[in-house]
Amino acid sequence: MCDASDMAVGAVLGQQKDKIFRPIYYASRTLTPAQINYATTEKELLAVIFAFDKFRSYLIGTKVIVYTDHSALKYLRTMQNQDF
Repeated sequence: MCDASDMAVGAVLGQQKDKIFRPIYYASRTLTPAQINYATTEKELLAVIFAFDKFRSYLIGTKVIVYTDHSALKYLRTMQNQDF
């Protein structure tokens, strides 16, 4: 799970077992002065990038599902199979 606010980004690494999400690792950091000026979509994507960077050693060679509540990122996900 990833999320962003005006001043910080955060992420939770977890696994689902018996349909229950079990958190393993929490991470967050404040944004730099330049990043504070990013648009909301850019901040949400920055949170995803932060999570992949932070949890990299846990994620290599595994199937990964990213949960986000940001509708623009959800829309971008649906566009991956579109031909332009």
